[in-house]
Amino acid sequence: MSTVPSPPTHHRRLRWQALAGFIAMAAIVGIVAGLAVATRSETHNALARPSWAPPGWLYGPMWSVLLLLVAFAGWFYWRTDGETRGFAFYGVCLLLTLLWTPLFFAGGAHVLALADVVVLDFVVPITMAEFGRRSKLAAWLLVPYLLWLLFSTAVNAAVVWLN
Repeated sequence: MSTVPSPPTHHRRLRWQALAGFIAMAAIVGIVAGLAVATRSETHNALARPSWAPPGWLYGPMWSVLLLLVAFAGWFYWRTDGETRGFAFYGVCLLLTLLWTPLFFAGGAHVLALADVVVLDFVVPITMAEFGRRSKLAAWLLVPYLLWLLFSTAVNAAVVWLN
């Protein structure tokens, strides 16, 4: 009976460096979001919001958890020697997520932010399908992200409607 040799040390090291890279990408998205929220205008603060909108203090912790899950999803997919197409959709998700907060909070461009999040509502399930071909775990890790985005879409649409 033969045993499978363990991967060389440099492969294990690369695996952890890749995880750090995925976490760093997610952290950049989170930092940009935090800066955008911190620079929101008084006009934004005066906007009418739906009664069911979450309190402002919830966004930071929620996005921190979601972005960590997104980072791990990318890493688990990467560990399967994921295809470029899956990573392309993943990158689009990160980019659109990066753009939404500055559009909505700092820029006051609520309609553009709504368009951004609606596109995300379609791109995330495509990313999940791509990831799911190689890693069911990677796909499932994106479910909370998608659910929060759908809820964010409803909040964003309500803000546009009410204002």
